[in-house]
Amino acid sequence: MENPTITAAEIARLAGVGRAAVSNWRKRHPDFPVPVSGTTASPEFDLIQVEQWLRVQGKLPELAAADRLWRRLAAASESPAAGLAAVGALLLARQRGSRSGSADAQLAPLLPDVDALADELGPQGAFDELWQRFSAPGPGRPFATPDDLADLMIGLANVGGGSTLDPAAGSGAILRAAVRAGSTSVYGQELDDDLARLAGLWLALHDVPGEVSTGDSLRADAFAGRAVDAVVCHPPFGASNWGDDELGHDPRWIVGTTPRTEPELAWAQHALAHLRVGGHAVLLMPPTVASRRAGKRIRGELLRRGHLRAVIALPPGVAAPHGVPLHLWVLRRASTDAPPPARALLIDAAGGDLTDTAPRVLAAWRAFAASPDSDVEEAGFARAVPVIELLDEEVDLTPARRQPAVVGEASGEHLVRTRERLAAIVGELPGLLPQVTPAPDGPDGLFLTVGEMAKTGALQLIGPVRAGTSTPAPDGPPVLTVPDVLAGVEASGWVDDRFGQEIPLAVGDVVVPMIARQLIPRVITEEGALLGRNLYLLRPNAAALDPWFLAGQLRTSANEKQSSSLSGTMRFDIRRAQVRRLPLDEQRAYGDAFRRLDAFESAIRQAASLGAELVQLTADGLARGSIRPDDPQ
Repeated sequence: MENPTITAAEIARLAGVGRAAVSNWRKRHPDFPVPVSGTTASPEFDLIQVEQWLRVQGKLPELAAADRLWRRLAAASESPAAGLAAVGALLLARQRGSRSGSADAQLAPLLPDVDALADELGPQGAFDELWQRFSAPGPGRPFATPDDLADLMIGLANVGGGSTLDPAAGSGAILRAAVRAGSTSVYGQELDDDLARLAGLWLALHDVPGEVSTGDSLRADAFAGRAVDAVVCHPPFGASNWGDDELGHDPRWIVGTTPRTEPELAWAQHALAHLRVGGHAVLLMPPTVASRRAGKRIRGELLRRGHLRAVIALPPGVAAPHGVPLHLWVLRRASTDAPPPARALLIDAAGGDLTDTAPRVLAAWRAFAASPDSDVEEAGFARAVPVIELLDEEVDLTPARRQPAVVGEASGEHLVRTRERLAAIVGELPGLLPQVTPAPDGPDGLFLTVGEMAKTGALQLIGPVRAGTSTPAPDGPPVLTVPDVLAGVEASGWVDDRFGQEIPLAVGDVVVPMIARQLIPRVITEEGALLGRNLYLLRPNAAALDPWFLAGQLRTSANEKQSSSLSGTMRFDIRRAQVRRLPLDEQRAYGDAFRRLDAFESAIRQAASLGAELVQLTADGLARGSIRPDDPQ
């Protein structure tokens, strides 16, 4: 029976070093394991031998049992999804009292670790621990719908105690959200066999009624004829070959044949076809679906027949593709003998953060759903638009183009206040910049990695926490989230029933997002918040390390390259980042400069925001005539 193998790149990730370090070990250490397979250019090594060598050399970081098993599982499997599905099948067999499940030759050496983790946590708990590691973004792993977005979609669908279907289930993120919200039975279909198996295993291990089938939902609907209470879906975007030729007269096209260039509208009709009368569907859509000319007829029919109830513009970055501000479409299966509603709700939440805007979106939708013919209107955010107004030449449902103007914000008094605030901040900028001079001896090349500093006791490395956060709970402590760190604002997340270990943040802690566009550390200056998911916590030893010096050292462009994933996902392993070795008194001098630089950067952001606001207020006021130019003389 062969042991699993591992490449040089995977050894580097396992040890938290660069590829060059692995090459040096092979040259300098005669006892380094020899390749057992692969090619000269891309050798593969016995994973068990490599782990033993790294442990003897003191180069293998101490890992929790689940972390250790996950790394070995990912290395031994064709793909992370396939590996986890194989282990999940073994855990399910164990949970049901059967030992009939068998592992393939690649996974057989891992069975003792699987059994040990199941003995410690139970089969369900063991699977959940491995699932958390699978769900973290990384090379070879699909982009799952984030939990906070899935929870919002399920909330809009008002699942309650009903049944839910996701016809593009992926690894089951939306189905899990439905279970959290109280759905009593869930169904899914997914094209990728490994992902479908994973989603089905999660349901089985959690004793949730339902099933997940493999296949193409549009071409081969596994649940044809089944009506459910809610359909919630993150369909594939922009598919050019989705089966329009063979599905031209499909009975699911209840508002007309779907054009070839509008695959997302085919998914919308597929969702409607599976709803009972009165049930809701919520789909994540690209923004162009709201305005593309080819989809005008379908959009118009959805409105005329009362099926399309809301379009919600989301903030950019809430889900892949992260650079596109996506929309949510809320549909309701209307009765054929009831008059269609006179209005549809358009919400423009693109300007905020999902954590902040999700409760507001839900509140606006629920108010509208309770009284669909009422005149809901929140300036600049939400408007219940008459359907007759939407059925114009283009049937453009882009929320921002239908919002009421914000009245009165361009008053002279508001302009004066904004201008004064901007002038005050700009006046402070020169004094905030630290005074610096060239070092007489040039750059200092003595560095330690964060991983090495953790081993020496100079700092404690905690996280990243994997559990999620949800809507505000007034009695609980706030949770610092990745968007909070990136924006430099106070903690805005809240503990929910999925939150795991609570780690209070202390003054002097340094937090760093695990996934971001750039490496941004933040020094904690106030107590009271908890560490959120996908954040590293570095807790300096006050006798050895200044927190502001540490944060300033981490944020360099060199560390961004050193610690980021080579896959292009900008996933940071902070253990690889390097920090200069300096005495504590020198660190404090540098730390003060970094602190001033942080204050300067914050002031620059405020000035940019106020400047943009001032330009918009002035332009709006001049255009409407609420303000006028001074006498040019």
